[in-house]
Amino acid sequence: MQLKKKKPPVNLKAALTIAASALLGTIPKTVVAAENTTKSKKALKDSSWDFESALLFYSESDRVSAAEAILNGQKTFENDEVLNLKLTVDVLTGASANGAAAQPNVQTFTRPSGKGSYQTQVNETPLDDTFKDTRVQFNAQWTQPLAENYTGSAGVHISKEYDYLSLGINGNLAYDFNQKNSTFSVGLSYFQDTFEPEGGIPLAFASMPAAFGSTIDNSDKKADFNASRRTDSDDKSTADIMFGFTQVINRRMIMQFNYSYSKVDGYLNDPFKVLSLVDSTGIAQDYVYENRPDSRLKQSLYAQTKYHFEQNIIDVSYRYMWDDWELDSHTIDSKLRVPLSRQSYIEPHFRFYKQSAAQFYQPFLVELNTLPEFASADYRIGEMRAYTLGIKYGTTLSDGNNLSFRLEYYRQDPTDAGHKALGALSEVDLYESVNAIIAQVTYSF
Repeated sequence: MQLKKKKPPVNLKAALTIAASALLGTIPKTVVAAENTTKSKKALKDSSWDFESALLFYSESDRVSAAEAILNGQKTFENDEVLNLKLTVDVLTGASANGAAAQPNVQTFTRPSGKGSYQTQVNETPLDDTFKDTRVQFNAQWTQPLAENYTGSAGVHISKEYDYLSLGINGNLAYDFNQKNSTFSVGLSYFQDTFEPEGGIPLAFASMPAAFGSTIDNSDKKADFNASRRTDSDDKSTADIMFGFTQVINRRMIMQFNYSYSKVDGYLNDPFKVLSLVDSTGIAQDYVYENRPDSRLKQSLYAQTKYHFEQNIIDVSYRYMWDDWELDSHTIDSKLRVPLSRQSYIEPHFRFYKQSAAQFYQPFLVELNTLPEFASADYRIGEMRAYTLGIKYGTTLSDGNNLSFRLEYYRQDPTDAGHKALGALSEVDLYESVNAIIAQVTYSF
């Protein structure tokens, strides 16, 4: 397949093939970012290392803010062997919703450590404003041809936060056929995560205890706090398998299809989330810690196509996910790359996401009702819609390196999932929308 020789600012075959390989996980992300360059494979082999660096800022209105730095290095050896190393550092600060419902009165909550408390004002969503964490993540991936038309890849993953450790391994095998216009792949991964939250792991549906201080006079309160904990740490494991198929349709179009199956076992609660236990008038009488099933089985179908017009390239994908928590989601993602010159382009982006609620999602509990086996008020597993709208500008500098800027707006609108508000709860905003701004600068050299 050849490029159309008229005025191609983009190497279509390289762009589409690289994009497909990236979806299969056989070529690292750095190569994808270079899809608009005209570097040949020979040039890649002759280079020592290719680097991509990025700085990302994410800020929610009155909630979480995050800064992320990424450095990705790749070296291509003889015989098409590729080593990819990636380091990511995240810093998160701000306030996170604790799951309790807004009320027509001031509410007081105990911090996760038990050593203090915080208050939420009238009609406001309860937010724990001490949310702060730093994550350091490292990934290494080795890819090489195994035989004619066969490519193999293997990698390791380690991620460490203040209270969280994640270790993972993965492997991928890809087979090219039909004159390399078709590729079938299969990938496996396994992760083992350990969680050591501040203050320990709370008992399911235990009442939130009162805060205790450091004085000996508060020994009874500390004993009450300890009685609400079952252990200091817990873990979970995740096993994934993915089957992929890529097909070059013609000189302008390529398509990708994936099916994935994921099994998660272990501690799946969020130890910082609670539910309001309200009376018949909707007034909170207590706050209890959530309880989720200790396993989750997720499946997804994914389809993507890229089409190269005379100048522009459109990239559209759709993903459907479902699980045994009865949560399913639909994601549509689209980008349109428009060249401004031989060295620069703009890329509008639109993403739509819709999610149903998990079967045990409840925005609050009623004290007169029987306590369910599982319940969580975490809006992230509730019913919602989300939109992302943004634009990216990229340019090739005089030295051949690439620089790009991305600015996006994100909005998330939770809904009631059929849960009727009681009394005072009907007068407050139980499903507050989340607005965020995302900005990113990327430099490849």
